Amino acid sequence: MKITDIKTFNVFTYRTNFVFVKVETDVGVSGIGEGTLEYKEHALLGAIEDIKRVLIGRDPREVERIGHELYRDSYWRVGPVLQSAISAIDIALWDIKAKLCNVPVYEMLGGKVRDSVRMYANVWFAGAKTPEEFAAAAKATVAKGVTALKWDPFGSAYMYMDNASLRKSLEVVEAVRGAVGPDIDLLIEGHGRFDIATGIKIANELKQFNPMFFEEPTPPDSMDALAAVHKKSPVPIAGGERVYSITQFQQFLEKGCADYAQPDVSHCGGISAIRKMAAMAEPYYVAMAPHNPSGPVANAATLHLAASLNGFRILEICLTDVSWRKELTNERVVYDNGNILIPEGIGLGLELNEENCMKYPFQPIDLRHYKGTLTNVRPAGQTSTYFEGI
Repeated sequence: MKITDIKTFNVFTYRTNFVFVKVETDVGVSGIGEGTLEYKEHALLGAIEDIKRVLIGRDPREVERIGHELYRDSYWRVGPVLQSAISAIDIALWDIKAKLCNVPVYEMLGGKVRDSVRMYANVWFAGAKTPEEFAAAAKATVAKGVTALKWDPFGSAYMYMDNASLRKSLEVVEAVRGAVGPDIDLLIEGHGRFDIATGIKIANELKQFNPMFFEEPTPPDSMDALAAVHKKSPVPIAGGERVYSITQFQQFLEKGCADYAQPDVSHCGGISAIRKMAAMAEPYYVAMAPHNPSGPVANAATLHLAASLNGFRILEICLTDVSWRKELTNERVVYDNGNILIPEGIGLGLELNEENCMKYPFQPIDLRHYKGTLTNVRPAGQTSTYFEGI
């Protein structure tokens, strides 16, 4: 059995561009993966093209061997571009392997430990600017049965916030807490914004709202900075979405960076890497809450990990997406009383619609995080959901 081709699809979805791969074989079985790398799509496509040259003719069933050799032979190794390319390939190879065995991917990973996983909603706030708008959006989302909400209330802040700016951000958090009551979990996103002193100050201010966690309070360049905030924070800390290797993850754990680890299946080395990271996190009693804001293939891969990992605590889900997301695959995300059901199809349980993917070609998107436009993540007037049961 040999790999015969690797196709790529770069699909515009307003907030970003989804990058999918399809690995084809000489026996007619194919697998799909995703390496969506916000704002570095062309570099990612180039890395996949280099990998393609190496992988044509290889046996796709050798998932561990291929992943190890791609990492070993890159020379420069760690980095988001290389690791996102390897991630996309790794997901596709697991999809092929499970299809050949006629089972879901989670069966290849040791079988299910749960039938559903609790979810928290991201992108429930599209277009909101004021505390009142955030509160109304939160109340409407919770009315659908959602039990946990994540968002970034910090506008265009970077490194530091003066008291007046911080007060405005805290008014947003206060409005949301008031709208949804004490039983809904609030997860406050930092997007790597703050220096140590400001991160600690904000963590102390957030305590009054009883958040589930404060995510990525410091820039990802320094694990020591994140660990310093964690050490003095009165609320749980989450981080790790920009950890790209097993070695980095070991350092993340040893330094005591966070209570929740958030590696992304699209960036850290794929399904293979997150399995290893979960095993590493287990004796530290650090919960796994993988970063998962991207497309349908990454979501499916993360759900199969959720099915098979004891330490998987909660799943990130973008509550809304562009209306054409439903055209790209046969994705079926089923929501039930605060949880997402584990998919039961063969492999990832997902197939690409190649023709529809090509209907939405790449468009360049700039980072919104520090420009005060972070909630502009959907086309005006469009808040399409792709869930069943919500």
